[in-house]
Amino acid sequence: MTGFDARSFVNALFYTYYVFIIIRIIFSWTGIPSNRTLLTLFRYVHDVTEPYLGLFRRFIPLAGPIDFSPLVGLLVLGIIQSFVVSAL
Repeated sequence: MTGFDARSFVNALFYTYYVFIIIRIIFSWTGIPSNRTLLTLFRYVHDVTEPYLGLFRRFIPLAGPIDFSPLVGLLVLGIIQSFVVSAL
């Protein structure tokens, strides 16, 4: 029987947030869904990721219709993850 591994747990949390941001990127390409289930997922992912991505959107201007805040958010999240996991 193995004990609790904090590094694996923290990595799983970061990975989950990566997936949420990627889902948000996909939704931004496809538009707001009309299907009720997908709309619920869209709203949930938006509500979870907006506070984090909104921080970057304040400083990064839109390049026409392209929003680079998710890309920068993913990069910064990777840096934060490496610091947090190495500290454990």
